Amino acid sequence: MRGRFYFLVLLGCFYPGLVQAAGQGAQPVAQHAKAVEALRPWIEKEVREKKLPALSIALVDDQKIVWSAGFGFQDLERKIPASASTVYRVGSVSKLFTDIAIMQLVEKGDLDLDAPLGKYLPDFKPVNPFDAQAITLRHLMTHRSGLIREPPAGNYFDPDFPSLEKTVLSLNGIDLVYPPGKRTKYSNAAIAVVGRVLEKTAGRKFEEVVQQQVLSPLGMNSSAFFPTPGVKKNLAEALMWSWQGREFPAPTFELGMVPAGALYAPVTDLASFASCLFREGKLGNAELLKKETLLAMYKPQFVPKGTQEGFGLGFFASKLDGHVKLGHGGAMYGFATDFSFLPDKKLAAIVVASRDVANGTATRIANEALRMLLASQEGKPLPILMNTDGLTVAEARGLAGLYRHQDRWFTIEELNGRAWILPGRGGLRMELRKEGKNLRCDDPVSFGPLLENDGGKLKFEGQVYEKAVQEKPPAPCPERWHGLIGEYGWDHNILYILERQGKLQALIEWVFLYPLEEVSPDVFAFPDFGLYHGEKLVFQRHASGKAKQVEAAKVVFKRIKLDGEDGKTFTLAPRKPVEQLREAALRAKPPLEKGPFKPVELADLEKVNPSFRFDIRYAGKNNFLSTPFYTSARAFLQRPAADALNRVQEQLKSQGFGLLIFDAYRPWHVTKMFWEAAEEKYHGFVADPEKGSRHNRGCAVDLTLYDLKTGKPVEMPSGYDEFSDRAYPLYPGGKQRQRHLRDLLRAAMESQGFTVYEGEWWHFDFQGWKEYPILNQRFEDLTGFDGK
Repeated sequence: MRGRFYFLVLLGCFYPGLVQAAGQGAQPVAQHAKAVEALRPWIEKEVREKKLPALSIALVDDQKIVWSAGFGFQDLERKIPASASTVYRVGSVSKLFTDIAIMQLVEKGDLDLDAPLGKYLPDFKPVNPFDAQAITLRHLMTHRSGLIREPPAGNYFDPDFPSLEKTVLSLNGIDLVYPPGKRTKYSNAAIAVVGRVLEKTAGRKFEEVVQQQVLSPLGMNSSAFFPTPGVKKNLAEALMWSWQGREFPAPTFELGMVPAGALYAPVTDLASFASCLFREGKLGNAELLKKETLLAMYKPQFVPKGTQEGFGLGFFASKLDGHVKLGHGGAMYGFATDFSFLPDKKLAAIVVASRDVANGTATRIANEALRMLLASQEGKPLPILMNTDGLTVAEARGLAGLYRHQDRWFTIEELNGRAWILPGRGGLRMELRKEGKNLRCDDPVSFGPLLENDGGKLKFEGQVYEKAVQEKPPAPCPERWHGLIGEYGWDHNILYILERQGKLQALIEWVFLYPLEEVSPDVFAFPDFGLYHGEKLVFQRHASGKAKQVEAAKVVFKRIKLDGEDGKTFTLAPRKPVEQLREAALRAKPPLEKGPFKPVELADLEKVNPSFRFDIRYAGKNNFLSTPFYTSARAFLQRPAADALNRVQEQLKSQGFGLLIFDAYRPWHVTKMFWEAAEEKYHGFVADPEKGSRHNRGCAVDLTLYDLKTGKPVEMPSGYDEFSDRAYPLYPGGKQRQRHLRDLLRAAMESQGFTVYEGEWWHFDFQGWKEYPILNQRFEDLTGFDGK
């Protein structure tokens, strides 16, 4: 549960008018029907273009759910559509319910927001190195405690699910980052401590207290802080994704810091919560909280008088078109939530999606929905819902590069018609899409920043940037950092330590890239912005100098061993003996295809250009299966592809590089062997023989660069045929020089009609490959092709 600053129908006893049948959505209320009519196709487009597996929405006008619906699939495999009753993990929206339960005890006189926390948790003993007051509940609930972001145990990364007590006690002996009350430092650890105070004071487990004192009175009968059978039945399948483009199912483990982000809920239950807030906390003849208590929770704390934005007691206050907007966001593995409401107009929008970090889309939909409800409530024309358009391949390639304005800079990278901007200061990488003649940052993570096209220059954040010409590769990475660069943590959440533009950087929680300040050879500081400001990374090295782990913001990430790292060839054990696979593959027949096809004219690359160099891996044992597959070390391509490759070679000479070829035409039976040898989890790296490989058509080539001066291959982010994330063309890790040379190779190949395969930086397909048939001739059977 990331708990960034992103942002329950009384189904039962008190307000039966809000009840709706499970699995169904509320049809639009007449007053807002036109708003919903406009929103529905626009949301459908957002879900489709942002590749959201599921999204649910509920819109509230005072005591009515004016519309609720689901889009996409709750479970794609079983074809269960998403609905308003689909359950999601709502992440940091959980904090609101924790804080409300605390305020109930404050109203009873059992707790004092401004008493030293030791009064309630005498065994809670973080180190306060500042000459400052003790931590209080008010500090914790407003993210002003000075505590670190994540507890050392039970944090967002930790799959071991320690108890809440152990999670909180893991903070003992840890220095505060800031003096209490002085600076906002968003902290999941702080809300875990708040929940522990609740647990200790009430004398019951946290989950029981909140269920009985908050969720049940609200009629939130489909919600819980633990996965009940009912929750599991309706829970959406969620999707994770990596910077380089890999997608995988979201992890499902529970968090030790339950109060900070463990709530499961459908949007209809959160709509019920919003309606209770609009009733000023009343629950029939009872009340959730007193009106004055809620107003105190809404009010930003520790800010100058008159300030209307900032953290209150749980709720975050901001502005939307002049109206105070309250609520909270949530980000939990594979889920993104925005819970927002306008208290003066009694309007609320709740949006939840099942794609990791899709908070940009969830928040945008919530904001636009609130604007539509405002207009229809006030009888004004509905605002126009803006759309952006995708780029063409040529447009994306034309944008790629480094842009500078004085000492400021950003990079744009592209792949297959998509382009992303990454500011030099780090932070989020944002996808660029067209908005008229300009470019808009618009992707699941973010929406908003505009880049104005100024005659080929780009105006960004008020400054005009020009594309820089980089005539030579970047300087080598400082040797002292070599042992630190790598991947750390868990498969479900990898911390990448990399070099970028002369600084060591950390890519954490899959999408947040931060430049680090070197404090000492093994200690680096996070920048003074983002999720982890004020915190450090401390590396522990082996005697060899290679780091074995890094403690990042007090969370220990152990180095992930990567097969193929340190220049070794990636290998795997075949599922069956290779000779057995060979016999079966030679007996098998390629798939039947319908022509017509162009005539086959395979050219011997050794004769096309004598300056090509060769390391035909499948002719020897230096490959991923440690077995020879070819009877001779030769490489062939269809004549147009071979001629294009020759042009690439000549183009690269002026930059001091040549092409080193690993593989080209590959007989179909070898592709069949690869598929049968590799485990299913590796099938993304080998071609399906039922479809055939572009190698089988003589239209694909695997290669790298070699240095013309030394004759040696250059260093790339991964080795050849490495079945890992490092193989992706957009892999962000490693060294700046490695990525530069990888991108240089791709640009040269693409300029002559080749396209990089999205999972392998070394694999390039030539245009028009579909026009050639799948071939199965062995090299010794190829005659009549002399390379002329």
